[in-house]
Amino acid sequence: MQQDILINWSPQETRVAVVENGVVQELHLERALEKGLVGNVYLGKVSRVLPGMQSAFVDIGLERAAFLHVADLWSSVASRHADGEGPNAALVPIEKQIFEGQSLMVQVIKDPIGSKGARLSSQISIAGRMLVYLPQDNHIGVSQKIAPDQREALKQRVLTLLREDQPEGATGGFILRTNGEDASDQELLEDIRYLRKTWQRIREAALVKAPK
Repeated sequence: MQQDILINWSPQETRVAVVENGVVQELHLERALEKGLVGNVYLGKVSRVLPGMQSAFVDIGLERAAFLHVADLWSSVASRHADGEGPNAALVPIEKQIFEGQSLMVQVIKDPIGSKGARLSSQISIAGRMLVYLPQDNHIGVSQKIAPDQREALKQRVLTLLREDQPEGATGGFILRTNGEDASDQELLEDIRYLRKTWQRIREAALVKAPK
């Protein structure tokens, strides 16, 4: 019996066929959109602010405008942290934070579905193999999935590595993932440097104009 695997790729979709003796036995189809947009970072443009819903629509170049709620604005989170208030504290109205036509860096946190556009956040996080980088936040944390008695020591270890490898002007915080619990210092440093370079490339790309 002769078995072949045929692959056909295009920017829109990938098709894989399993053929036995010239007859297609299995056919797999994956469209680009099905891979999901969650985690993607865009330089969007605020197309509409809705004070009544405390939300906004943002054009990120997709078929439908994406949705941004006031609670997902980084400025809302930052102001709560600065005031020492909890997550239930009153938020500054969205119409006082952003305006129509404003360029805004955002990240997809929920894929579009049906007639609904993607959901966005302006709180950027970049995931590596062992760490998650929070470029707008100085928080250093450890995954809650790691045993409580190990977290503080791991946190101090990350802090030590950051102090020893702190480029001029570098900011941001990190969260250690479960994959990083048993990683060597060198492996963690490589992930830290990779994530910082990724953020730098994103910032450089953001110099390009947002959608018109």
